[in-house]
Amino acid sequence: MREYKICSRCIMDTTSDPNLVLDSQGVCNYCRRFEKVKKKYWITGNEGQKLLEEAIHKMKKDGQGKEYDCILGLSGGVDSSYLAYLAKKYDLRVLAVHVDAGWNSEIAVKNIEKMCKKLNYDLHTVVIDWPTMKEVQRAFMFSGLANLDIPQDHAFIAAVYQMAKKYRIKYILNGGNVATEGILSNAYQYTALDYKHIKGVYQKLGSGKSLKKYPHVTYFDLHFILPRLYKVEMVRLLHYIDYSKKDAMKILEQEFDWQYYGGKHYESRFTKFFQEYYLPKKFGWDKRRDHISSLIAGGEMTREEGLKEMAVLPSAEQEIEEEKNYVIKKLDISSEEWDEIMKAPNKTEDDYPSSKKMRERYQKIKKIFR
Repeated sequence: MREYKICSRCIMDTTSDPNLVLDSQGVCNYCRRFEKVKKKYWITGNEGQKLLEEAIHKMKKDGQGKEYDCILGLSGGVDSSYLAYLAKKYDLRVLAVHVDAGWNSEIAVKNIEKMCKKLNYDLHTVVIDWPTMKEVQRAFMFSGLANLDIPQDHAFIAAVYQMAKKYRIKYILNGGNVATEGILSNAYQYTALDYKHIKGVYQKLGSGKSLKKYPHVTYFDLHFILPRLYKVEMVRLLHYIDYSKKDAMKILEQEFDWQYYGGKHYESRFTKFFQEYYLPKKFGWDKRRDHISSLIAGGEMTREEGLKEMAVLPSAEQEIEEEKNYVIKKLDISSEEWDEIMKAPNKTEDDYPSSKKMRERYQKIKKIFR
């Protein structure tokens, strides 16, 4: 059995992450990577302000004569909601797109409505065909894979890209950021952008029904068709400001009567079940450890505060059990099938078709050309 170790800087540990490596100072590989990513992407101060203003100017210039300057995927969560607020602050004309995969919490829906109404944003809600979404998610439930959020995450991204193509919008505002997502385990966190992987899991374990109604983008779409033919560009404005989750939540609560939903990405009820029940019980991975470690590395909280937060369950045991029952009932999974799912061997993306090797080769080629 592997000796228990924990990072001296954040709270990543060997129990949750088999890929954790500590250096001679007791600092983990994720913290060291965070340092490099922060230096490269999270640029604040005068330089960040300059880059922010340049990005805003570019979007407005390219948006002249069009209805919108940019498109924003709005989930009702902290990051995308604050990004919507920031975009309005700089008078960007935003098309807000919400993707409904069937798991919205009531709080998230209300947050979106409040934000768009007060900011005067046009809101387009893409409702994914539930029978199709359900079949893809059922296949992943029986797959033995850790990242069960892949089907809805991919659909979210693909639907926003499709809206960008439809309205000929060049810029997609993305709420992803180093401050709250700079540390993520690579042990169980396979990408949601690999449609070949999604299709492979579905073909092996799904019902065989058509996936035509499932929004998707291929690797070729993401790296060649969209950026080169349609000139679609992802813009991360939160990388140019001194972004604080706590401060963002205060502003959202004061300005929009926005409400917190209890945990990172818990605007989706499926994600809440996935992070609070499935991952800890089947893989021994409490994803809060990653999220809290990101905030520690970014200076949002101290390591001691992070350890105290980890010691308290985010939800009562009964509430977590109710979320599990809600999910398996909605996916038509019996109690017997659920027991089989939890007892079945854990698997990785390497057990199914994927674009992993092609992606790795592409990244090596990019690195050489740089």
